[in-house]
Amino acid sequence: MKNDTQAVTRVLTAHVPLPIADKVDQIAARLERSRGWIMKQALSAWIAQEEERDRLTQEALADVDAGRVIDHQAVQAWADSLGTDKLLPVPR
Repeated sequence: MKNDTQAVTRVLTAHVPLPIADKVDQIAARLERSRGWIMKQALSAWIAQEEERDRLTQEALADVDAGRVIDHQAVQAWADSLGTDKLLPVPR
C-alpha cells in the first residue's frame, strides 16, 4: 500500500467563509503543518463521521424491519416520569 506522499490525489476546491479560512491558517501555523494537511485531516474526520452515521442509520432501519422497536407511548411515559418521584423503568 502506498503511503500518503505517494498516493494519487485530486484537487478539490471550495469557497470557505473568511473566518473559517483564518482559523484553518491559525491551526496550520500552530501545528506547523500546511493548510492542505489541515484540510485533509478535517475532511477525513468528516467522512468517517458520515460513514458512521450511515452505518448506524442502516442498523436502526434493520432493527425496524425486524420489529425491534419500542412503542412511542412507552418512551413518552418514561420521559414524562423523569424528575418525578415515580420514575418508570427504561422501556425495552
